Amino acid sequence: MNRKKKINQTLKSKAKKANAKLQSSNKPKYIAKADREALAAEANSESHAVDTAAVNSVTLDSESAES
Repeated sequence: MNRKKKINQTLKSKAKKANAKLQSSNKPKYIAKADREALAAEANSESHAVDTAAVNSVTLDSESAES
């Protein structure tokens, strides 16, 4: 009986591990702290560039309206 139990136990554990590998995780992929800071700095510079472009277009519109 003990030998059968041991064989079944190993087969079940192998099946369980194989099934676990097939499952995908909902957990987001880890991004290193330095990479997160670089992405944040890049996003900040892009948003600053967009804000500057918006301000420039508004000032151009107001100058043309005054003329």
